[in-house]
Amino acid sequence: MTKSAAKKPTPPDLYLFLQMANIFAINRCSSSVYQRFIVQFNSTQRFNSLSSHVSKSRFIKLNNLRRNCSLSSDAAAPFIVADDEKYGNKQVISITPRLYDYILANAREPPILRQLREETANMRGSQMQVSPDQAQLLAMLVQILGAARCIELGVYTGYSSLAIALALPESGCLVACERDAKSLEVAKRYYELAGVSHKVSVKHGLAADVLKSMISNGETCSSYDFAFVDAEKRMNQEYFELLLQLVRVGGVIVIDNVLWHGKVADPLVNDVKTVSIRNFNRNLMADDRVSISLVPIGDGMTICRKR
Repeated sequence: MTKSAAKKPTPPDLYLFLQMANIFAINRCSSSVYQRFIVQFNSTQRFNSLSSHVSKSRFIKLNNLRRNCSLSSDAAAPFIVADDEKYGNKQVISITPRLYDYILANAREPPILRQLREETANMRGSQMQVSPDQAQLLAMLVQILGAARCIELGVYTGYSSLAIALALPESGCLVACERDAKSLEVAKRYYELAGVSHKVSVKHGLAADVLKSMISNGETCSSYDFAFVDAEKRMNQEYFELLLQLVRVGGVIVIDNVLWHGKVADPLVNDVKTVSIRNFNRNLMADDRVSISLVPIGDGMTICRKR
């Protein structure tokens, strides 16, 4: 094949379309993305210009998804209708940036947590920090349970653990596990500033090792009321099995990032972490040792109550 006959490169606007389509397919139905998608989708030439089988498969998948995404009269608040008629055409709100801003504006965030969040925003890995609405839910669960002894796996700079510690009674205790020493120093500084350092037992190391040590020291069966898991995603199943030995009957285990940016619902995404989270979610569905509720808050949190 001569250079003149070589395949033409994909035009820049098509790259933009594919990027937008990927966001539309994997994440929520945003009104602005939806409108841009409709304009691009209506051109048959767009489909014909896609060279790879994967791209064409994703294009077809988008067409199916488009039928399940409707817009309400308020373009800023789209909703999704379940494809399965057995759900009664239930309309579910899709979180747009405007609506999420409203949610955050109605989340109660203590000043010390806001200060920590703003400092963390300038640090590497800041996306790992839970959102204010998630922290508020965690604190409420601790209060509803009347929890006195808690565990957190994956502290980072301490936003979620600080929210939990603030909700604990003065005699309460939180075992906070984190492998990164630098971020842990930030967390410890804020425990001091918030006056809750006496409630937090900091464990620097791998979460699984800390849990195994706790079990070998006899802290089993009815030792803990609540646990929050936000550590290495590929280890979720092991963390869960270990925590079941530490959390009491009626106690709660919460696992973060169970929706994994929407990737768990996309059959075309099969990297190691996504597959691991997908398998963990499937295992939880079949696990009769716990009652569960997957809550679409933040990046998805599954709340498990030990039976």
